Amino acid sequence: VWLYVLAAQWSRIGQEEAFVGRCAQVSDELGSRIVAARLVRDLMKLSFVLARQYAPYTKWFGAAFARLEIAVRLQPILLDVLGAVDWPTRERHLCAAYEMLARVHNTLNITEVGPTQVTRYYERPFWVIGGGRFAELTCAAIRDPAVLALPPNMGAIDQFVDSTDVLSNPGMFNRLKTVFEK
Repeated sequence: VWLYVLAAQWSRIGQEEAFVGRCAQVSDELGSRIVAARLVRDLMKLSFVLARQYAPYTKWFGAAFARLEIAVRLQPILLDVLGAVDWPTRERHLCAAYEMLARVHNTLNITEVGPTQVTRYYERPFWVIGGGRFAELTCAAIRDPAVLALPPNMGAIDQFVDSTDVLSNPGMFNRLKTVFEK
């Protein structure tokens, strides 16, 4: 299950990592900043998953992250991402974070070795680590048939639901399930 959640988290990063620059390319500075903030949050969540630590809800998220071993090195980079006033600076700091977490992933020896240096997003002028590649490598390491039968890249509930009401109330998910099954 850990590998499944890890793959889903890498997949989330891979889905948006090029958008900081792509938003800016169409003069959407606000969108670029929002994507950067989402990626910072996803990188923090990835740090929790890599450390096999529970990631609490928003109120305690930053404080709990600060207690992770990697936070000493990663938190200043993530703060630089959030403080950046232009997309190339945001992207540069995100790339440093991607590379750091890729190295951490590789040191766990749970998958084949993934890339630890960013590359161009196809022929476009954006730099990415290729989160989707890490997701693929991680999925390839899953052996449990029950886990393999789960929907790909969905992950744990907190990876696809962002409602505090749902996440902090276990009964709420069951209530929602009955609503959507109708």
